[in-house]
Amino acid sequence: MMNAIIFGTIAFDAIETPYAKTDKIIGGSGTYSCFSASYFVQPQTISAVGYDFPAEYIQKLQDKGVDIEGMQIKQDEKSMFWACRYHANMNQRETLVTELNVVEKFKPVLPESYKNTEYIMLGNGDPTLQRSILEQLNHKPKFVALDTMNFWMDTMLDELKKTIAMVDIIIINDEEAIQLSEGEHCLSKAARKICAMGPQYVIIKKGEHGALLFSKDKVFSAPALPLEEVVDPTGAGDTFAGAFIGYIAQQDATDFETMKTAVIVASAMASFTVEKMGTEALENLSADQIKNRILKFKELSDFKL
Repeated sequence: MMNAIIFGTIAFDAIETPYAKTDKIIGGSGTYSCFSASYFVQPQTISAVGYDFPAEYIQKLQDKGVDIEGMQIKQDEKSMFWACRYHANMNQRETLVTELNVVEKFKPVLPESYKNTEYIMLGNGDPTLQRSILEQLNHKPKFVALDTMNFWMDTMLDELKKTIAMVDIIIINDEEAIQLSEGEHCLSKAARKICAMGPQYVIIKKGEHGALLFSKDKVFSAPALPLEEVVDPTGAGDTFAGAFIGYIAQQDATDFETMKTAVIVASAMASFTVEKMGTEALENLSADQIKNRILKFKELSDFKL
């Protein structure tokens, strides 16, 4: 089975939505991405947890085939903890608690067994740390995907641009695309500006309105699945990113047609995540469930002239 490095947080989350509320549960961007990618490849996690992270949570990752050799377990620090509350429309959330703990001083270290991996997902985080992962590889990988957010554009834009120049695709939402392109509200123009920074491709996510995939001369519009009930949007973007890199690595191909299918597969996986609290929906999907959900996406835009 092909491998894919996934850099992201493995942490505790506590989530409150209009439908349900959790205590501390397994969460973090890396967790969602690893669970999602595991249906296509063996994820290799680059992450850090503290002494308080339960062994059964680590076992959950291993049961999904996640390689945890790159997980640092710090015996003198606590794991990251994040808590949030969603408002009635589920599009707005309020962060209640952010305790970085072990993540605050985390320095990624690639095990030797990771250094020849060809597919990399750099989850949202400090762009200097994202770049350090690429600098530890033995050679230039086949494909690197990058996720980032407004915070890094506000605080570390120059460093972020250095990292963007080293990747093949960047995955952001429409607000982030506008900011990164210096206020360009036409998304096709924004994508062109971002491609000029280095990436071959740009994915602009539009939430319930789907996603757009851009190359320098092509565009693909992926629909969003109309769901009757969204229980918890947490981790949907990270699920998307994990499935995207997982599918690309599984196919071992990086042409535009493969990218198009990867966007649909990623959208399908993200649609599972929002149907249950936390990572619950991602933990026990069958191949038939995934196949049928992808077919539903295909039906959304299948037509004849």
